[in-house]
Formats: sequence, structure tokens, C-alpha cells
Amino acid sequence: MTAFPQIGPGWTLFLDRDGVINERIFDNYVLDWAAFHFTDGLLANAAQIGAAFEHIVVVTNQQCIAKGLLSEQALDSIHQHMIDALQKAGLQIDIVLAATEFKNGQAQRRKPNTKMAFEAQEAFPNIDFQKSIMVGDTNTDILFGKKLGMYTVLVESIEKVKEAPDLKIAHLSELSRYL
Repeated sequence: MTAFPQIGPGWTLFLDRDGVINERIFDNYVLDWAAFHFTDGLLANAAQIGAAFEHIVVVTNQQCIAKGLLSEQALDSIHQHMIDALQKAGLQIDIVLAATEFKNGQAQRRKPNTKMAFEAQEAFPNIDFQKSIMVGDTNTDILFGKKLGMYTVLVESIEKVKEAPDLKIAHLSELSRYL
């Protein structure tokens, strides 16, 4: 396991959404705000996590849009509620990027592809991937971070992950112990 980096000015936190920020619904999707439940302890530790990073970016695969289960407007509404609740708790999300194409199609933005990371860097040119942490709960999240040279953190779940992260935690809230 790689030693946790010394976080300081200029660091960016990349977060997956389902299973990291909110409880993941296995074999289904969060299709409205009522189904969105923050992970254990996140709101209580949000301010400490938020204070440690210059930028916080959410990168999420949401093929429910391609499947026609949810409109982009409804997804944006869920994300705005999430942003507002986290900001109220002290964690400012700078940008939410969602890959809405099919998993098995010609996926250009879906993780582990790195397109969303470069979109974030285009919006915030001072993002340095070598001074970034990717927190996710799937193999694709860890691969995404590794491809970019980020420190990777796995939120453990029933999901089978082959890639070895730099750190494993039970909930995103535990990241506050390392900051």
C-alpha cells in the first residue's frame, strides 16, 4: 500500500458518485432525489474533506440516461440537490461530469476512459493529476485514477475489484482520517 500523500495547496479530489457519495443501488439506478441517500458519515465529515482540497470534481457513469430511464434534466436536478446539501455541510463541488452513454457502446467519456478528467482540467487548468486523488468503488474508478497517475482510494463494497488501489476504506467519510 502506497503511503497517503501529504495534501496541500493545489490538490484535487475526484469522486465517483454511486457507492462513494451516495449509497449505491446495486442492479438499479438512483432515478430521483428520494432514492439518493448520502453514505455513512459523509455529511458529518464533509467540511474537513472539503477544506483539504482546492478542487472537488465528481465523475460519474450514468448510463440510465442512454437507457431512457432518466432525463438529463432530472439527472441535473439530482446533482443540484447533492451539490446544495454537500455545500451546506461544508464541501464545495466544483463540477459534476456525467458519462451518459451505454456501457457497451462506443463509450468515449465513461470511466475508465479519462475524457472527463481532461474536461475537468479544461474547466480548471490548474488541476494536476499528480496532485489528485480518485475515490471510487469499482475497478473502472481505480483504473481511471491509475491511468492519470492519481493516488487511488477504493470504497469497499460487494463489487469485485481486481485493480489494487493505494488505499481501501469503508466509506468516503473515512478519508477525513488521512487529511
